[in-house]
Amino acid sequence: MSEPLTLYIDSNRFSPYAMWAYVALKEKRLPFALRPIDLAAKQHHESGYEYLSLTGKVPTLLHGDFALAESSAIIEYLEDVFPVPPVLPSDPKQRARARQLQAWLRSDLMALREERPTTVIFKAPIDKPLSEAGRAAADKLIRVATSLVAEGAEYLFGAWCIADTELALTLNRLVANGDPVPANLKRYVAAQWVRPSVQAWLRRED
Repeated sequence: MSEPLTLYIDSNRFSPYAMWAYVALKEKRLPFALRPIDLAAKQHHESGYEYLSLTGKVPTLLHGDFALAESSAIIEYLEDVFPVPPVLPSDPKQRARARQLQAWLRSDLMALREERPTTVIFKAPIDKPLSEAGRAAADKLIRVATSLVAEGAEYLFGAWCIADTELALTLNRLVANGDPVPANLKRYVAAQWVRPSVQAWLRRED
């Protein structure tokens, strides 16, 4: 690989999207530099970063002189440019299902994401109960996850893919906060959470 890779992430490492891009890079065993962006200080709105990322969001991947934001776009770009080892299923139908799940996790469940922010995972749980909307979102997440994760399975599609990490983190908004989650899904989250690429994020490895 001749052109260097740099991943811009939030300095507190609370962004699930930054984590997912980081995990994809780790799983592909690519050397990369990390550049923290202080969101509280609004560094993502500074002209240089907004010009680089287009959207002023984290994560942003810089590959040589090419910059790309949005975690799903970053993951698919890495899969296209560095196909081995893969982070998405090779079977077209499974790959499509994984992408469906990724898109859904980014676009739905807003009440759950607001009431169970990732700080309950990365910092400390909160004792406020879920609202009616939050509970409905949690129930929807559990229903979808239960339909996809077979009893006792570690992975969605027989082998790890990035959608496993993404689903596990979303479920962990509930698990880490002590909200009710079926035992099978708790085991699935635990299996994903000990993966070395996830542990590297939690240990704040560069």
